[in-house]
Formats: sequence, structure tokens, C-alpha cells
Amino acid sequence: MNAARGHGRPAVFLDRDGVLNEDSGYVGRPEAVRWLPGVPRALAALRRAGWLLVVVSNQSGIARGYFDHKAVDALHAWMNAQLRPLGAQLDAFYYCPHHPDIGGPCACRKPAPGLLLRAAAELSIALDQSWMIGDKMSDAAAGRAAGCRPILIGTAPAAGDSPPLLHAPDLAAAARLILNGAPLPPVPDL
Repeated sequence: MNAARGHGRPAVFLDRDGVLNEDSGYVGRPEAVRWLPGVPRALAALRRAGWLLVVVSNQSGIARGYFDHKAVDALHAWMNAQLRPLGAQLDAFYYCPHHPDIGGPCACRKPAPGLLLRAAAELSIALDQSWMIGDKMSDAAAGRAAGCRPILIGTAPAAGDSPPLLHAPDLAAAARLILNGAPLPPVPDL
């Protein structure tokens, strides 16, 4: 993969549910989306600064039969239709449709880095210059495993987490950390 280290564009990878919109269970329809405060403004600021914005999301509702790929793709198109007039559109959506209890493990379900690695290869992303913003430790672990710098939002990281995590209360604060040149926590060697 030519984009993994130092080549390509920097990106901000974003978990979807709990980062962009409320995590209200299995969000598979536009009516279920409740945007979190400050999301469009934060995304627009990151876009203006030149960051690629890539959603990476576990969507096990597909494996569970709650909705299908077509519904998820339609939801993502709807989300971008809402964000585009605000200058906050997302560049790409990658999602894992699997669940380990239904069909076994896969390489794309976070905390595995598969979604980020695929996006890096397809979009020429420099992973070592990129960030992963998520609300769960599995998001941070996926970012680290891919060589990105993670920011955990919403809940405080565990004491003694090694290497240390950056923390922000929400996406707007995480975007400010990135845009203001937050100190970079170490990225582990792969």
C-alpha cells in the first residue's frame, strides 16, 4: 500500500454513530438521525483546512438483518445531502457489515484497522499524518493499528492508557485540537 506512510493526503477518519449523530441503536434510516451539536461547523472547518473526511463505521445491523447495504448507502447519501450545502460533506463512507457472532470474525470490524487501510489504499491517504476520531476504545484501537493518531470523544480515557490518548468532549473540540496543531501522541510502529 503506497499511501500508508508519508505519501498521500492527510485525513480525519470519523466514526459515525456517537460522533456525527446520536448513537440510538441501529441507525438505518434518515428519520433516526439526530445530528450532534456542532457537527456541520466542525466538518466544514476541517474541510476548509484541507483534510479528507472519511467515515469508518461498524454497521452490524446488516448482519443482524435490521437493514441492508442499500439502506445504509441511501442513509449516507442523505447525510451528505444534508451536509453539502453547509460545506461539510464527507469524502467517503466505509462500513463493516459483519458481526463476530454471525458469520465469524472479519478484518474490517473495528478495532481491526481494515476499513482505514482500505480507505488509505483507495483514496491515497497518508495514515501517519491522519487522525481517527471516535467515541469508543475500539475506534481508538483501529486508528492506532492503522498508524493514525486517535482522539476519543465523549468519555474520558482510562487512567494509564498507553500510549496516551487525546480526549475531547465532542467533535467540535476534537476538530479544534487538530486545527490548532494538538501535540501528537506517539504512533506505534506497525
